[in-house]
Amino acid sequence: MAGTQDPPLPAPQEPQGSSGTATGTPAQPQRLRSRHVMMITLGGIIGASLFVGSGNVIRSVGPAAIISYLIGGLLVFLAMRMLGEMAAARPTIGSFMEYARVGLGNWAAYLVGWLYWYFWVGVLAYEAVLGGETLNSWFAFVPAWAWSLILILVFIGTNAISVRTFGEVEFWLASIKVLAIVVFLGAGLLFALGLWPDAEISVSNLWDHGGFAPNGFGVALTGVALVIFSYFGTEIAVMAAAESEDPAKGIKQATSTVIWRILLFFVGAVLIITMVIPWDELPEPVNVAAAPFTQVFELLGLPGAAMIMQLVIFTAVISVLNSGLYSASRMFAALADQGFAPKFVARRSKNGVPLWALVASTSGAVIATIVNFAAPDSGVFDFIMNSAGLVALFVYVFISLTQMRLRQKMTAEEVAGLKLKMWLHPWLNILLFAAIAGVLGVMLSSESGRTQVWTSLLATVVLVALWPLVRRNLKKRGASDGAPAIQDDNEGERISEH
Repeated sequence: MAGTQDPPLPAPQEPQGSSGTATGTPAQPQRLRSRHVMMITLGGIIGASLFVGSGNVIRSVGPAAIISYLIGGLLVFLAMRMLGEMAAARPTIGSFMEYARVGLGNWAAYLVGWLYWYFWVGVLAYEAVLGGETLNSWFAFVPAWAWSLILILVFIGTNAISVRTFGEVEFWLASIKVLAIVVFLGAGLLFALGLWPDAEISVSNLWDHGGFAPNGFGVALTGVALVIFSYFGTEIAVMAAAESEDPAKGIKQATSTVIWRILLFFVGAVLIITMVIPWDELPEPVNVAAAPFTQVFELLGLPGAAMIMQLVIFTAVISVLNSGLYSASRMFAALADQGFAPKFVARRSKNGVPLWALVASTSGAVIATIVNFAAPDSGVFDFIMNSAGLVALFVYVFISLTQMRLRQKMTAEEVAGLKLKMWLHPWLNILLFAAIAGVLGVMLSSESGRTQVWTSLLATVVLVALWPLVRRNLKKRGASDGAPAIQDDNEGERISEH
């Protein structure tokens, strides 16, 4: 499906408005400030998967879960560095989808854009359900499904006002998450070293209970498949930086600091947990009340540790809901900009917010939420969640392929002038491909993993089947708009560039 004649690499430009319209860039007062981008960068990937899900990984792998998080973090870091190289050269809303269009063709942009949007629709439904159930446990007089819908409406509002409002809300939500982890890391380290009141040195928990890898180092590699999706969301910082006052600075900040954020927040947290609590004493399955973070805070003697962690985890849930709505709506609007979705979806408000894309993205989450509560045994909700399981890996593959292709198009002078450069090109790209293939193989070795693989492939097949219709619409749209055309597929058909 790759083109026979590649479009030229566009010159760096500011984030664009709706294609084919005069909307342009949102007004300067509505852009994200540096502190918004910084906190979105710091806290964007911290969710319930870390606070609660880390316990399940440790229970399955043992202290060697540290290796699982290290390897998974390395893969994400490589992908983010590749994305950063492209984004620093050309900041744009739509991010990797737009780069895939330029580097690989319309087919690649269409596929990765829709898969990414579909992933976030499932995540939004999951977070809304989890948030609704949490609120219902506190205020039982309102049904859980009603709480879920209320949360969706609230965050439609925060996103609809302006990107600045989204950034301000996310700034404070992310601040709470970051503060909780910083306190956890500091106090937990003191406890593990025996420097906390009434504490004894417990570092030996790393090897005292069956060894560092009690279930074998092969299981640690299996754990990579479990943790890789915990990191998904790092690319939101790059998308948000494209709508900031200084896109190039924000993008460089987001991609350059991702490695220490992974080491500190994820690997550091798992290290503290495995030093403080014997891995085989963690309950299975892990829930909010028995989450490893909750247990560590209780060991520290903090009153109300369970309630504190419930509040922190709830904050993480609604933060993902807020940022997920932002990410999904921007990607859907970018799809419409390029002709891969209905044209009206690309319309922006006077503050630059794609309102139609926002509502459309939420409607999928609302439907999935209602189905989950109305017919929990129907399997529809589970299918949506499972079929988005491979999206993270697909996105990383497309990012790597696109960066390789765009680098090939550049002259030596252009490569030397890159503001942010991927190291050891293309060898680290090849390493990323091999690692992702390994993760896929691990997923196929387990029943739950196979379910995710096959349902994800089914969703992809549906998109591939619809591509000829979309391509035909692109040709018609190009003819009506009188836009210049580019080569897109092996047959040499010409599709208008938007």
